[in-house]
Amino acid sequence: MTEPIRLYYWPAPNFGDALSHLVVEHVSGRPVVNARPKQAELFALGSLMHVISRHWTERVRGEGPLLWGTGLLNPFYRKEFLENVRVRLLRGPISAAFLRLKMTEFGDPGLLADEAVGPVEDRHDRVAIVPHHSQMDDPRFVEMVEADPALHLIDVRLDPVTVCREIAASAHVFSASLHGLIVADAYGVANTWMDPEAQGRLKYHDYAAAIGRDMIAPVEIRDVPKAARTARDRPFPYADGIARCRESLHRHFPAELRAPLRATAS
Repeated sequence: MTEPIRLYYWPAPNFGDALSHLVVEHVSGRPVVNARPKQAELFALGSLMHVISRHWTERVRGEGPLLWGTGLLNPFYRKEFLENVRVRLLRGPISAAFLRLKMTEFGDPGLLADEAVGPVEDRHDRVAIVPHHSQMDDPRFVEMVEADPALHLIDVRLDPVTVCREIAASAHVFSASLHGLIVADAYGVANTWMDPEAQGRLKYHDYAAAIGRDMIAPVEIRDVPKAARTARDRPFPYADGIARCRESLHRHFPAELRAPLRATAS
């Protein structure tokens, strides 16, 4: 029986962290278990660099954990821990710049959500509203969707398969959740950045720079209903950037973590 991959992710209800488990299982072909930072062999989806640096700055025996597609949450200047980890891929060039790593390929593992979850056959004509998990209890969103039946509120605290399918079935997505935007990109659903308010902006710009997407400023929450009335499905001008990152994610997934290929009978 294949041993599970020890993957660190925040165990609380958070779409991005729950999605990490799903995507890593898909790409590796192995089961995944949630591990504490010091016991983890892989850090993937999420803004985890502050967690990694806190637990892996001291030198350790043997090889340290692998980093695949993770990034920074805020400006970050510590890099001593890099001697104790193995960086295979980062989310974006802003993360690489702060860490002073010369890299030319990037990618957020959330871009593989459509592969991990599978296609969604039926799309509806409603516009999805995807708050950041810290905003889910904000009454403005409930009031917004109750006032307009064309709007649909997606709760990112639900299981990741449900969230991905709801995003994929939407006509357009307004999201304050970074991975709401990323999953919409993965499924080819037009999407707009909605104000995450107290959340830092760095991770959004980091992802956008990786795929060549213009993401200058978010739509304010009070302006979403008006913007939603004119939102349209449209071709992605950054589709090539998405494809490039998806290729990089597959190419740089740690080979040592993939399930061994089964020999076929001749």
